[in-house]
Amino acid sequence: MNPSTIDLLPIGDKRVFVRVDFNVPLSANGEISDDTRIREALPTIRYACQKRAKLILASHLGRPKGKADPSFSLKPVAERLGELLRMPVLLAPDCIGPEVKVEIGRRSSGEIILLENLRFHSQEEKNDPGFASALAELAEVYVNDAFGSSHRAHASVVGMVSHFNTKGIGFLMHKEIAALSRLRETPAKPFLVVLGGAKVSDKLGLIRGLLSSANTIIIGGAMAYTLQLAQGVSVGKSLVEANKITEVKELLDETIRRDVTVLLPEDHVVVPVMQPEGLYVTTPGRQIPDDKVGVDIGRQTIKSFSSAISSARTIFWNGPMGVFERPPFDHGTKAVAEAVAGAQAFSVAGGGDTVAALQQMGLAEKLSHISTGGGASLEFLESGDLPGIAALRDTADANT
Repeated sequence: MNPSTIDLLPIGDKRVFVRVDFNVPLSANGEISDDTRIREALPTIRYACQKRAKLILASHLGRPKGKADPSFSLKPVAERLGELLRMPVLLAPDCIGPEVKVEIGRRSSGEIILLENLRFHSQEEKNDPGFASALAELAEVYVNDAFGSSHRAHASVVGMVSHFNTKGIGFLMHKEIAALSRLRETPAKPFLVVLGGAKVSDKLGLIRGLLSSANTIIIGGAMAYTLQLAQGVSVGKSLVEANKITEVKELLDETIRRDVTVLLPEDHVVVPVMQPEGLYVTTPGRQIPDDKVGVDIGRQTIKSFSSAISSARTIFWNGPMGVFERPPFDHGTKAVAEAVAGAQAFSVAGGGDTVAALQQMGLAEKLSHISTGGGASLEFLESGDLPGIAALRDTADANT
């Protein structure tokens, strides 16, 4: 049973704690460079304000290492949220303590206060019971709308939940669960998974979790080199996880037994050293010369990957096909983005580089769902649950 959504909770005139994920990227001058996560939280926030809740928003930002650091303040987030809502959003001086309680007490129904960065306290990531209790004292209702943070068993995600009888999820969390559950449980076939990125170790659990539902798994990026080496094909100086070779061989054997097709690169863009211009070539086949490093998928691979994607009816994509942040080694990732966006399929993408590619190309809106959580989406697809969801579901029927 999934937790209740906020529209099923009594929140009028109540102090409502909403855990959001405002961990947005900041430029060198401290300005928000991508406000997607703020925008995705707006439906829940607007609903709570319309219902006259006294809204307390909480999030982390970056890695301040458990102490107050002005460079990780949520001040720019409060300002941007206020602009989007066209209403004032007060930034609290801290996330717990008497000053915070005073400021919350001054709020009227329908007003918003944003707590300062939760990670200014080391107890947040430790899921410290005392810190969780201090957070819980601030509110009467708990709502988790931070999908991208719900794979972490932190105080604001797990520890404080048990202090509430009235608790649930926001609209963003509900949307994420619905989209990813559809991939796990009822995908239209053929179901194709596109995986990339640096480490195969980050995706082994996901692959195993999807073997019962996926028909085809495309693998690019540096993680493909470990699989290629496991098949006995040379990868030159390319990045590999040698300690995962045996596990990868076993996984590849399992895909054969499950009749799941695995597509690996057929050619590679390679360089003698990591240089952005002039020295890259495309291999004629899968073999990478001993003195070369793989940095992207080649033209023939782009063609075969795109063909497979075009015939799928359900698609999940996570991870770039090459060194996406260093043009011209972004060609493979961009080609996959175009193919996924153009497919007549229920399509879901997650992960920072993946979403960035889609947004830069203006293709994000052509997908069925863009997940706000890279690691969270992978963990949910692997296991069907997250600590932040489980903490709510355990007592979901306690809501009144």
